[in-house]
Parts: sequence; C-alpha cells; structure tokens
Amino acid sequence: MSMQSNPFKIGVTTEIGRLRKLLVHSPDSGLGKVVPSKAQDWLFEDIVHLYTIRRNEYDYYIKLLMYFLDPEKIKGKLAAIDSEEANRGFYKPNHPNFHHSEQVVEVQNLLADILADTSKKKKLTAAVCAIEGCTYKLQLKLIDTDPKELAEIFISGTMADDTMIFAPIPNLIFTRDVGTTINQYILLNKPAKKARVRETLLMRYIFFNHPFFEAYQNNVLEIPDPTQHFLRPGDEPSFRTTLEGGDVMMVSPNHVLIGVSERTSEEGANEAIKLLFDNHVVDKVTVVKIPAKRDYMHLDTVFTQVKRDTWVILHSIAHSPVYDTTEPIHFLKEPEKLEATTAIQFYKDRPGQPKVFEHVEALLDDISRNELGSNSPTRIIYSGNHIFPYDSREQWTDSCNLLALKEGVVLGYDRNDKTVEAFKANGFNIIKVQDLIADLESGRTDAASLTDTLILMPSAELSRARGGFHCMSLPILRDELSSK
Repeated sequence: MSMQSNPFKIGVTTEIGRLRKLLVHSPDSGLGKVVPSKAQDWLFEDIVHLYTIRRNEYDYYIKLLMYFLDPEKIKGKLAAIDSEEANRGFYKPNHPNFHHSEQVVEVQNLLADILADTSKKKKLTAAVCAIEGCTYKLQLKLIDTDPKELAEIFISGTMADDTMIFAPIPNLIFTRDVGTTINQYILLNKPAKKARVRETLLMRYIFFNHPFFEAYQNNVLEIPDPTQHFLRPGDEPSFRTTLEGGDVMMVSPNHVLIGVSERTSEEGANEAIKLLFDNHVVDKVTVVKIPAKRDYMHLDTVFTQVKRDTWVILHSIAHSPVYDTTEPIHFLKEPEKLEATTAIQFYKDRPGQPKVFEHVEALLDDISRNELGSNSPTRIIYSGNHIFPYDSREQWTDSCNLLALKEGVVLGYDRNDKTVEAFKANGFNIIKVQDLIADLESGRTDAASLTDTLILMPSAELSRARGGFHCMSLPILRDELSSK
C-alpha cells in the first residue's frame, strides 16, 4: 500500500449500511505459535491450525470482501488467484501477490507505511521494546530492520529466522476491538487484558500517524484513566477504566450502544460517554449491561443487527429474569435461565434524565421503529432457534456475531445449524460462500442485487479463537441508510 495523499474518507452511522471500507488483519505466523498452556492467557480457547485458517477459511472472507468492496482487484482474476503458487500470497501482506486493496485495508501494511518514516520507526520501536522488556541491543537491531519486516515482527513476535523475541498478538485478527468508527470519529479502545496492550499501541500509532487518517487526527478519541488512579488499590476491577470495540455499536446517526461486560467496565463506559458528549459526536448513548462472563465477552457476541427491522440475539440475555433465580434447573430438559441485563439510555441535552428499557429486545425494537424508520414489526432471530442446548452452544461459536455487508446480507459461521434454520424460517436465503463467490465471478449474481441472505463461512479453525466476522472487521466507511 502506498503512502498517498488521496482523500481517505471515514464515516459510519449504522451497523447495516452498505460497507465501503474496513480494516482487517490476515492471520499471521504468530497464530501458529500459540501453545496450549498460554492459549487462554492470549484469549484463545484453543490452538489453531494456521494453514487451514488461512487457506480454507479466512481466504474466503477476503475474497468475498473484495467482490463487494473492491471488485476490480478480483473480478476476472479468481482463477489466477486460486492457483497454488499465487494463492499463498493473496492474504499475506509481504507477499508480491498480496491484494493491496484500499477498501479492504490490511493493518500490517498501514504499520509498515508509518515505519518507513525513520523518526516514527525509532519512537514506536522504543515504545514496543519498553512494554516487552527488550534489551537495548535488540532495540537497535529492530530499528535497523526493513519496515515491512519490522511490521511483521511487531505483530507476530517472530524474526525472519523464525526466532521469537516476544509473544504474538493473535487477537489482532479481531480488528473490531481496537476501536470503533462513530460518525467521523474513531473511539480507541482501552483493553482489559494484558495480551492486547501491544496491539493497542500499534493501532494508536497508525491512527495518529498514517496519512489515511491525517484529516481525522483531531477526531481520534482516547479514553483516559481516572485521576490519580495509580494511588488506588492494586488492579481491582472497580478502579479500572477499560473499553473494547466489541462492546461499542453505532446503531443510528446519533446513537451509540456501549456494553458493560467482561471486557468493558462501568468506568470505561462512563468515560466514553463523556468523550462522545463533550466532543458533540452523538446525542444519545445506551449502556447495555450484560453478565461479565467469558461465555459472552462482548456485546457483539450476544446480538448484532441484520436489517433495520431484524436482529439476531441470544434469548437468555434478551429479557431480564421473571422467575425465582434460586430455583434449581434441570439442564438436560430446560433452557438456560435468563441472565440479568439492563439497558439505560443517556442524553447529551438531558443530563440526569436517563431512560430505562424493560429489556434488550425493547431497546432493539425502539431503535428499529423510532430511529431507523422501520414500518414492519421488529423481528428477533434467536441463537440456536431458541432450542436448548443449541442456543448456548451456537452462541459460543458466534451465531450472534454477524457482519452486515449491506442491509440484510450478513456473514456467519456454517457450523451454527439451528441458527441457520431460524434464518430460513424468517425468509432469508442461505448460501455457502464458495457457491456465492463462483456466482459473483461468473456474473450469475452481483453484490448490488443480493438481498436477505445469510452467507455461510467455513469455521472449523476460526471459531476456536472465539470471534466471528463482526469481530474480524473494523468498518471505517459505510453508506447511510436510505429513509423509508
């Protein structure tokens, strides 16, 4: 990717407007070095097979994104891309055959671009070496490294001779978590886990230093720590300010949802609200508090939007409990108990007058009808078709973590069979990504005409990392929804 001066527009006002530009990170060699004893420390549930995750799974994701966002890079060239020699490089940023799209933007390339500047290279290398505890001699060696190679080292933790000098950052494939585009602003994350500190540092340098974002540098918002936080006891959660992008959703032009979860604290949500209101970014923020459980992790693991009138959600968090939660439950016969959730809406021009929603579904219905202009009854599609134990199993493998390429056209994993049945029952077409790519290449269909479709993506290895395609995308430009 070249350091060019062409306008690089950003702007996201909705979760479902036609996607035009996003940040992604293709699986790097660091994923292939995660060991079982460290997997959960690095926020993976299991180790993954790198070749499979690249060639047989993520590769289809990149190709599909190209047909929708940058067709000139792939249309008519698929046979050449799929040849054995070429395909090894299509998704590897330093390979001569890499796609270099400016719509499907690779984070590693952006990092390499800013490392080409000697001054920035020295500063970032010093910062990385400081947090990773490198020797000064190693720091000098890294400064002398080629920028493209150095970008790969910073991400994978591995030198060109396959020597590891620090831990990988395998979660960088989940670009959603490093920040969120809100109108023409970018809200940066403040990670809850140590494993994500380096990727946060790298992304901060990219947003503040890459020419693509030059016109928006004053629009990059960072969440501060509480005043004199260092005087407070230890690392107690009650004193931590954390926020991750999977807990932030831009649902309408003036409305953001922020989840309080395992990864985003109440303090983090509070500081984000202050930033968004003080900078006049939005008029309304709704805080959705979900159980702080590994099962749920982020807001986007329990619900995402499909159309202006359609959402997919895990039923157990959709409504607050209405029965005695101390009563024993037979897990082989009865569904999971409803989880206590709250949804409280705050207004910039009405401080101290929040609106409380009865449950999450009521919030989603309000967004669909009153903000997005839906004239039809709001449809809720439940994980696992609301059948126990499939609802819980399929939420774990990201049945609720869908990415909308445009309104009604969403990507999800092929393994969530009962959720697929629920989509069928709600009138959606179901197509495997392999078949859709063949149809797009042959001209039998086109991105513009596709409607109400769930695209099934291969998922045997990707799902082990505990994140779906909503997690694996950081939209930076979407079309606004047309009025109805």
